[in-house]
Amino acid sequence: MDVGVYGGFFGLVILALDILAIASILKSSYGGVGKFIWILAVLALPVLGMLVYFLVGRRESL
Repeated sequence: MDVGVYGGFFGLVILALDILAIASILKSSYGGVGKFIWILAVLALPVLGMLVYFLVGRRESL
C-alpha cells in the first residue's frame, strides 16, 4: 500500500480524537480561560495537546 493511505487514515484518527478532546473540554468544569487554553493547546499541537489533556487535564473521574 501507499504511505499516503496510512497518513490519511492516521490523520483522520487524530482529527476524530481532537474533536472528542475539544468536546470534552467544552463540557468540563474549567472556567472560560482554562477551556480556551486547553482548546488552543489541542489545536496548536494536535497529537501532544490531545494526549496531555486526556492524561492529565481531565478533572472528572470516570
